[in-house]
Amino acid sequence: MTDRVTLSSGQVTIAVQAAGAELASLRDAAGQEFLWQAGPEWPRHAPVLFPIVGRLRDDTLRVGHEIYPMGQHGFARDSRFELVEQGAEHCRFLLVDSAATRAAYPFAFRLEVAYVLHGASLTVTHTVHNPGEGTLPFSIGAHPAFRWPLPGAGGKNAHRIEFEQEESGPAWRLDENGLIDATPQSLPVHGRNLGLREDLFRPSAIILLNPASRRLRYAAPGTKGLEVTWQGFSHLGLWMKPGAEFLCIEPWAGYADPAQFWGDIWAKPGMEMLGAGESRRFMWRVSLG
Repeated sequence: MTDRVTLSSGQVTIAVQAAGAELASLRDAAGQEFLWQAGPEWPRHAPVLFPIVGRLRDDTLRVGHEIYPMGQHGFARDSRFELVEQGAEHCRFLLVDSAATRAAYPFAFRLEVAYVLHGASLTVTHTVHNPGEGTLPFSIGAHPAFRWPLPGAGGKNAHRIEFEQEESGPAWRLDENGLIDATPQSLPVHGRNLGLREDLFRPSAIILLNPASRRLRYAAPGTKGLEVTWQGFSHLGLWMKPGAEFLCIEPWAGYADPAQFWGDIWAKPGMEMLGAGESRRFMWRVSLG
């Protein structure tokens, strides 16, 4: 049984774990690592978020009158995926519903996570399929943690994010229960640029529920940076743990319960609804250079 897959395009080398179908390494041709290596401050690299993104009130999934335990970001990140396809520059992993998943999420599903290298770029595609007879409610998200500072860069404050479009906000934060706070905040951007400092993240992640951009560049002067693009995902989270050396750039389709929301999954804001027999794809790409 495969525990880890390594792929290389000559310009980029990646490693993917069967545990969570999680990207675990992203190196350039010189061997420089661009992905956070799951240190003690946060023991993950780039988890797949499914079937929820963020936290539910009381860590409880409500489906009509039934309730189910559901921890933050769902169970996919802690599930073992099956490797169903592998080549020199691509691989594909699969997770299907089981008695264990239905104890927390009473729906049939198939979740595929595919990794494809092309030159200096990695494309990750999440495909959700509904094999059931009713509507499948779900959220899905990417959570890659990139090194901060980047290899060869100076201090953290030299880094910035440049958005594809001007982002006027608002930005949303999480309350003490991990729910979306009811009060929006301004986004400290100058034109298309967000200067990065640790204190930006001391209250919580920065959440853009409807960003104008579908592309951004994360870089510091004089170093190789990262361009991140996404399709299908409607929201964006930016997060780091103060004191740790990573920055998470997270395209999402879904988000945590709003603090003022008390309903069930069918009414939850941000949920994707997938009809019987249908599939939906969500893609993000990172390019080095």
